[in-house]
Amino acid sequence: MTTAAVPAPAPAVTVAVPAPRRTSSAKGRVTVNAVMVAMILYFLLPFWWLVVAATKNNDALFSTAALWFHQPGAFFTNLRQLFTYNDGEYLRWMGNTAIYAGVSGVGATAVATLAGYAFAKYRFPGRSLLFSSLLGAIMVPATALAIPTYLLLSKVALTNTMWAVILPSLLNPFGVYLVRVYVQEFLPDELLEAARVDGAGELRVLWSVALPTLKPALVTVLLFSMVGTWNNFFLPLVMLNNDKLFPLTVGLQSWYQGALIQSGANALFTLVIAGSLVAIIPLIVAFLLLQRYWRGGLTVGSLK
Repeated sequence: MTTAAVPAPAPAVTVAVPAPRRTSSAKGRVTVNAVMVAMILYFLLPFWWLVVAATKNNDALFSTAALWFHQPGAFFTNLRQLFTYNDGEYLRWMGNTAIYAGVSGVGATAVATLAGYAFAKYRFPGRSLLFSSLLGAIMVPATALAIPTYLLLSKVALTNTMWAVILPSLLNPFGVYLVRVYVQEFLPDELLEAARVDGAGELRVLWSVALPTLKPALVTVLLFSMVGTWNNFFLPLVMLNNDKLFPLTVGLQSWYQGALIQSGANALFTLVIAGSLVAIIPLIVAFLLLQRYWRGGLTVGSLK
């Protein structure tokens, strides 16, 4: 009886696995961090200069280090002069700016909500053509429309009034686009149909069902519209010639022009800088209070 030979096991083969290239990944992280730090400094440097310059008097503004404080106590002196100069002219301009930004922001949000909801949930002739025209309007700079808008409003005698700034600001093509995308992504048709089956009319469906769901997008549109109107310069410059109706942007520019004419003799440069610093504080507060809403609105469409 013959026994078959059992073959010997094959020797184990050791495969050398190259070590991960930690050096290259570490260099990549360092590069990314360096770029991020550079971008942060790039955006914060003008604000830092504005804060530092607001603590200087008119002479120190041009004779001391640009990026460091001179007399921090001078900041409160500048504020007192800012709010009392020319019978409190700055406060009047700030009130005008608040009216322009508030009315335009709320109105633009309402128009964008109605238009975006209609584009997303209704079918009507010319819908695609109108929406394509809307996307094209986003690409048109607002300054290119200022002169045609002035000619249009002059025909109805609305120039040099608050409505000359408010009415053009009610149109926000990007806001309409944002609301439309948000409605398509986060407002299912089944939810609207259920409300209609329960007997709710179209306005009730919009008010009770759609608007609570659209809150992040609405807050985002509101913030963008208010900031755009708050910082708008060219439109009120073209529309207004009464200094009592000026917003902060045009008012501060008029002070700056006066300082150039007087060669800084009237200390208007420090008022312009202090006024610019005070003017951005409401925007910072608004973004800090509402950032959780507008961050959600900005990420619309990024995830299913």
